[in-house]
Amino acid sequence: MRGVKTMAPPTTMNLLTLDESETAALVERLGWPAYRTGQILRWLYQRRARTISQMTDLSQADRATLEREARIGRSLGCTVFRSADGTRKLILKLEDELEVEAVLIPDDERLTLCVSTQVGCTLDCGFCLTGTMGLKRNLRAHEIIEQVLTAHDHLDPGERLSNMVFMGMGEPLANLAALSEAVCRLTNPKWGLGWSPRRITVSTAGFASKLHQVAALGVNLAVSLNATTEEQRARLMPAVHGIASLKTLLSACRRYPLPRHRRLTFEYVLLAGINDGEADAKRLVTLIKGINCKVNLIPFNPFPGSPFRRPSDRHILTFQSIVRQAGMDVFIRKSRGRDVLGACGQLGNLPPSYERTLTQIESHC
Repeated sequence: MRGVKTMAPPTTMNLLTLDESETAALVERLGWPAYRTGQILRWLYQRRARTISQMTDLSQADRATLEREARIGRSLGCTVFRSADGTRKLILKLEDELEVEAVLIPDDERLTLCVSTQVGCTLDCGFCLTGTMGLKRNLRAHEIIEQVLTAHDHLDPGERLSNMVFMGMGEPLANLAALSEAVCRLTNPKWGLGWSPRRITVSTAGFASKLHQVAALGVNLAVSLNATTEEQRARLMPAVHGIASLKTLLSACRRYPLPRHRRLTFEYVLLAGINDGEADAKRLVTLIKGINCKVNLIPFNPFPGSPFRRPSDRHILTFQSIVRQAGMDVFIRKSRGRDVLGACGQLGNLPPSYERTLTQIESHC
């Protein structure tokens, strides 16, 4: 994280911080007709307006009135790192000058946006660079949405986002209120971005008691296991293991109210010599047997200072084969954007020497 400065708070409200009911209250206070609420919200989310003066279906007088009350507080800036494989890591500067990262990931006909929910992380998973930062703060709903709006601003001609995953910096279920409001704005068809919940996936490291609240959002759920014994998980993910044991988490997964034609995703980061053995694969099969699910294997993506190693291709394929022979759908996640620290587990603080290397290929917006 780059240096943090203290900034004086703006004197006008940021329209993006308001939810639908709060926007309606502002419209009512200004004495405007109720339909103004939808007009304002559509400018914010569907047209990605940066200034009130762009809201041309409001009269000049109404725009002037609104400008005295409010502003559109989009991010202060964005730096884009482009990987050799086409992945783009976006580093957004927030109003308090903290930074958050999002990643655009191309894969054949799909273009996935990986979104963050915290600056840093409340957890301490040892194989994740974000976990080494500690938690700076939770993102607010509009700061989560800002990553989506900014990603749209940086799409190449002809590109279209196809999927969204909340798998960036932070633990989404540790910031559930902001996540829920962000999903509401993403999926609202009248004034929001109109996303289908089926194209959105929320990942959790294991907040078992909150899984049912994800179900209420209508999105897909991914659960990060990464271990097949309580002892192993306690070593690799001590904070979240203290919140919910492996047994408790899997019990919650078995109770999860899956919609028809949907299934859970279990994510499993493979660490050489730690959790990638044949015995681990067999235990994984036993743990999740009977759950309507698929498994995504994620070979560890190295980052500076980490003691972990990526398994050999032979170990990765052997692990996959054992799970597949048990009749389960199991896939190996492609590592995208590793050369710009944009792959799974690589988001967060950069050592100064590494940051200077990345700066040579950065582009500003």
